[in-house]
Amino acid sequence: MEKNPKYTAGEIAKLAWLTARMAKRGIASQTVYQGDLERKFTRIVDGARERDAELAAEKAEAEKAARKARVQAKAKNLKRK
Repeated sequence: MEKNPKYTAGEIAKLAWLTARMAKRGIASQTVYQGDLERKFTRIVDGARERDAELAAEKAEAEKAARKARVQAKAKNLKRK
C-alpha cells in the first residue's frame, strides 16, 4: 500500500521533529549515521498506514451490517403486508 495515510497531530509533530534531527545531523556531516532516525520515521508512517487500513476495514464492515439491517427491515415490512 503506497498511498499516503492521514496522520494524527502527534504523528505530524514526531515526523517534523525527526526530520529536523536528520537535517541537523546532515549539516554536521554527510557521513553521520541516520539509520536510527530513518527507522523511527518509517515506523511512524507504517503505523499510520496500518491504522488507516483498520479504519477502512471497520467502515466497510459497518456499511455491510447496515446494508444487511436495511434488507432485513424491508423483508419484515413485506411480510406484514
